[in-house]
Amino acid sequence: MNRILFFLLIPTLSFSQGKDVLTYFKSKDSLVGVKDHTGKIIVPAQFKVFSFLKDGDPVKEETIYFDGSKKDEIKEKNAWGYVYDKKGNFLYRPFLYDNGADYFSEGVRRFVKNGKVGFVDRNGTTVIEAKHDFVSPFNYGYAVYCDGCDWEKTNDEHKAMVGGTWGVMNFKGEVIQPVAAQTNSVEVNGKFYPNPFKYNEKEKGILQFFEKQNTKLSEIYYVNWYNKLSKEEKKLFFEIVERPKENFPFYQVNTYDYRKIDVGLTFDFKFLVSAEGQEIFALDYDNEKVPFEKWLKREIGKAQKYQEEHPDNPNKISK
Repeated sequence: MNRILFFLLIPTLSFSQGKDVLTYFKSKDSLVGVKDHTGKIIVPAQFKVFSFLKDGDPVKEETIYFDGSKKDEIKEKNAWGYVYDKKGNFLYRPFLYDNGADYFSEGVRRFVKNGKVGFVDRNGTTVIEAKHDFVSPFNYGYAVYCDGCDWEKTNDEHKAMVGGTWGVMNFKGEVIQPVAAQTNSVEVNGKFYPNPFKYNEKEKGILQFFEKQNTKLSEIYYVNWYNKLSKEEKKLFFEIVERPKENFPFYQVNTYDYRKIDVGLTFDFKFLVSAEGQEIFALDYDNEKVPFEKWLKREIGKAQKYQEEHPDNPNKISK
């Protein structure tokens, strides 16, 4: 019996260019809607929102998200909240994860339609149609899916998906078959798959910048690990997981460990490179963009301080 657990927290990244000034508003019976700067109603007040929204709070993301239930809604399995475009058109219902809407991972998030699960991008565009009973978040270009599976019957807070037929898909939604283990292959649930990333010359140049920083970034990341790691175990991998598009003029570069697992489960070690390749930022708390050199200097300082306070740490940061 297949059994899989997920504890992935990836925040929504917002880089809307401010074309429309929209704000949330609350009705007399505390239902939430959205209007524009002239007071025109874009989405009527019909949502019971559970997040800490205040009347007049701006819509910051590329789409409009209501974190809660809809008045007189028909409950849908595995769905939570509602997403609209900025013209007020309904787009999709996010997959329910960790008591809220699914987070974005490698530029996409899961959504639910007619009980099936697929993927949408930050603009609400369907990337992979909803056709499986369950899919995992993407990690290193692959997602696990299953059909005929369901949540285990338990009172545990974190339930596992069990039963059914399982497989692995790539970012195009294509089913990928395992291969013999190779130098660049990716391990997923004990089997190996081809490296899914391919780049043009410009993109190779972007990644080369991070590769030159590999040793220093590795020392920063592993300085507070308790077990001694070999040089190969400390090697980091950098991959472009999102490219410039409407409302997002950046390449996003994620960082992975030697097992090809994302090391930045929240915002850590995720980077943005401007479309022309001239500006480089690190993502910080609350999705703030910090110039890379400023971020690097800060993180080196934090790592050195940790090492001073813990002189027996096995994975040293060099001076």
